[in-house]
Amino acid sequence: MEQNKRLTSAELSQLWTSYMNDSMAICVISYFLTYVEDEEVHSVLHDALALSEKHLEEITDIFNTVNQPIPQGFTDSDVDLKAPRLFSDTFSLIYLQNMARLGLMAYSLAFPLMTRKDVINYYDKCLASSAKLITKLTDIMLRRGIYSRSPYIPTTEQVEFIENQGYMHGYFAKRRPVNSVEITAIFVCLMSNIFGKVLLTGYAQVAKSKKVREYMSRGVKIATKQTEVLESILKEGSLSSPSTWDSEVTTSTVAPFSDKLMMYHTRALSVASIANYGAATSTAMRHDLIPHFFRLTTEMGKFGDDGAELMIEHNWFEEPPSAPDRKRIVRERKKE
Repeated sequence: MEQNKRLTSAELSQLWTSYMNDSMAICVISYFLTYVEDEEVHSVLHDALALSEKHLEEITDIFNTVNQPIPQGFTDSDVDLKAPRLFSDTFSLIYLQNMARLGLMAYSLAFPLMTRKDVINYYDKCLASSAKLITKLTDIMLRRGIYSRSPYIPTTEQVEFIENQGYMHGYFAKRRPVNSVEITAIFVCLMSNIFGKVLLTGYAQVAKSKKVREYMSRGVKIATKQTEVLESILKEGSLSSPSTWDSEVTTSTVAPFSDKLMMYHTRALSVASIANYGAATSTAMRHDLIPHFFRLTTEMGKFGDDGAELMIEHNWFEEPPSAPDRKRIVRERKKE
């Protein structure tokens, strides 16, 4: 039967990562639901929670067909629903928007790599439900005036072609204004940093471990600096930057989440930022922009690596399915 076929490495990795992310989302959204006051925000949070819970059930069923161990992920032990409010209702919407956007990107990457019909159907549904959630969030946030639009630029009067190689200059020659493709890439990177800064500000206040608090504070500084770099590029072209949400964090110092969950969450965001900078680098045509993106990528990569080491130190880093270590198997056979 189709369902009895082995899972490919792509299917294993994507399903495993989806399980980890959804189990984390259940903890975070459940906490948000504890304190949400706005009925419309409560409704969209409830829908997102039900979606993540359904995802875990479906991934578990798929894994059971091949006897793949179910990831530990994150459970009730990783969230304290009695902890005081840490983020506002507005930030709950912003959180959902950013995580749904990351989910949609991950699903679109996974979908064309899937071969088993049940896994294809799973990601097909994930793409549709994520698109529906993002559409709903966009409508709510636009009506409330909290949606950050990318900068407006004038529409062109006619089709034009690049006439000389000076279009790509950016160091010694006069720089041209950034084009719409470059603006979009910069905007996405900016949104990631602004969101990460607010989230890590809250995490830095509540983490139980001193090392984790220091790591989160370092992340806030990195996000602040990278935001300033990206904003300066837009400002040069008299373009607007996204709104900041620093005021959406309360003064609570009681942790609603385990340090393990907050570290995983932070590393996931750093990985997403690296992907954003990679996309920005690949589309940039102005030579001076590429070194900016390389430098910011390197800084984010070092931050992510240090976070991984901290997670390993505390035995928080759950290992994804891996290829067999053939050399180790042979070594063990020699001992027989």
